[in-house]
Amino acid sequence: MQIRNFSIIAHIDHGKSTLADRLLQATNALSQREARAQFLDSMDLERERGITIKASSVTVHHTCDGEDFELNFIDTPGHVDFTYEVSRALTACEGAILVVDATQGVQAQTVANAYLAAGGGLEIIPVINKIDLPAADPDGVAMEIEQVFGLRAEDCVLVSAKTGQGIHELLDLICRKLPPPKPAKTDRLRALIFDAKYDDYRGVVVYVRVFDGALKTGDKIRMMGTGRTFSVSELTRYTPHPTRVKEIGWAQVGSISANIKSLADVRVGDTVTLEIAPAEEALAGYEEPKQMVFCDFYPSNADPDVGSGRKADFEALREAIEKLNINDASFTFEVQHSEALGFGYRCGFLGLLHMDIVQERLEREGGVEVVQTAPTVKYMVDLHDGSSIEIHNPAELPDAGRIAAIREPIASLEIMCPTENIGDLIKLCDSRRGTFKAQRFLSDHRQILDYELPMAEIIYDFYDKLKSITRGYGTMDYHVTEYRKDNLTKVNILVNGELVEALSLICHRSTAENRGRLILSKLRGQIDRHQFEIALQAAIGGKVIARESIKAMRKNVTAKCYGGDVSRKRKLLEKQKEGKKRMKQIGSVTIPQEAFLAVLDQGD
Repeated sequence: MQIRNFSIIAHIDHGKSTLADRLLQATNALSQREARAQFLDSMDLERERGITIKASSVTVHHTCDGEDFELNFIDTPGHVDFTYEVSRALTACEGAILVVDATQGVQAQTVANAYLAAGGGLEIIPVINKIDLPAADPDGVAMEIEQVFGLRAEDCVLVSAKTGQGIHELLDLICRKLPPPKPAKTDRLRALIFDAKYDDYRGVVVYVRVFDGALKTGDKIRMMGTGRTFSVSELTRYTPHPTRVKEIGWAQVGSISANIKSLADVRVGDTVTLEIAPAEEALAGYEEPKQMVFCDFYPSNADPDVGSGRKADFEALREAIEKLNINDASFTFEVQHSEALGFGYRCGFLGLLHMDIVQERLEREGGVEVVQTAPTVKYMVDLHDGSSIEIHNPAELPDAGRIAAIREPIASLEIMCPTENIGDLIKLCDSRRGTFKAQRFLSDHRQILDYELPMAEIIYDFYDKLKSITRGYGTMDYHVTEYRKDNLTKVNILVNGELVEALSLICHRSTAENRGRLILSKLRGQIDRHQFEIALQAAIGGKVIARESIKAMRKNVTAKCYGGDVSRKRKLLEKQKEGKKRMKQIGSVTIPQEAFLAVLDQGD
């Protein structure tokens, strides 16, 4: 039996999961009764949002030209934030099906995923989906594919994943065109871990692609990266239902259960080998993902008065984050402490959607309620002594006297948009300190804009504004290219003369005053009035750049002075003024947690 391993890649919402459903039905892996929309999207979150978050691997069988073929395919996510999932899936394959929507054409993530597959040396089959829709333009899209990727327009396969049109022809082409797995380099077992998940009953379940040798139930295996050894208790293949097998052979894909209890024992990208006959060299793993967006997660009821309950909530959050991290290795976490919110975790993500998805998964799968702070980016700080440090939080910034320069991440941005929106998008990019690089024509109605933008300007609402300007037709892809020095500064927030480090931020000096005023106006609405006037200030170093005041609560001490000499009233007011002055010197301002949360939600 011949084997073909391939991934399905595309831009978000171009029909990958629906195409995977049709492939399962066409190969009789699913009966009509079992079939349901987006069968491989197992998470409720994936179904609700209509997006794929986790890659899913499946084994099916197909007969072509009188030969039996075993097809192992992986349905991958399409959003830019889940590129790491795609790269892991492509490493386990020899070919890729590039799906393009017949109504929308080539999009930003289509290009990114295609280059990822080409860079890995994979054979690409271009597929034009949704040809049954009235607005479909398969010929125009085929020409776009040829122009952008250099793949011949006549080689594009026309399918409708909704109706099943062209699916059997696609299966035959997969068997004929995609290359077979490369021959084994050694007779000793080498299997690449491309995914893992935590199961309450079986411990850590490891998903592998076998490159050399074979894996059997009862084998004693060793993780070459961590050095830990385990005994295989169960091997499973997905057809698409979990099926227990006694062996996973050369070039096949499946999962291992080996009573692995500790999450630290498994590392995605590690190589599995046999303990009694270990391989000499591990397989090439993955390039570590680079986290671009950082924020803090705290238990929602981290109230200092709760006592032991506060600790229990933090432990629950720790357990939920560790379990999720084994299932999604692309985010990082470390313990963080805030005077306002207690103990929590500083987490790094690949993008804003990734951050949003992780928060929802923590709440649903981990059963914890979390408070999420505003997202920030990573900065490189050059010091006068010649060294450089990396900071993820404004509170980590050294004293101004030690800083030679602050460098921020610069992203290379590729925007695909309708021609009529070019002017508005150029204005948007220029207002975000963007640098114009190039403008390319994709077709008569669509163009590509290449810009360089600071990552800090992208992470807030840039994508929302892009979608609004282009009425949903614009897409973008970005990757960080360098860290560049600019006129960046730290804005401190002072309440009654006291520095509140949790509210500090790093921004460009040109926007510092506006950002400071926005924070102070939110604080003013959240902090209760006291017996004395409270000054709210935003400052750069020793210079105050913005100020708001919360007026004092006053008692009308002159109410009883009806009639008589005005000096009596003046004397009482002066006496009250002196009391307020003394109270301000010794009084303290309590900032409620709601005030921190209102400020941390930095939507304009």
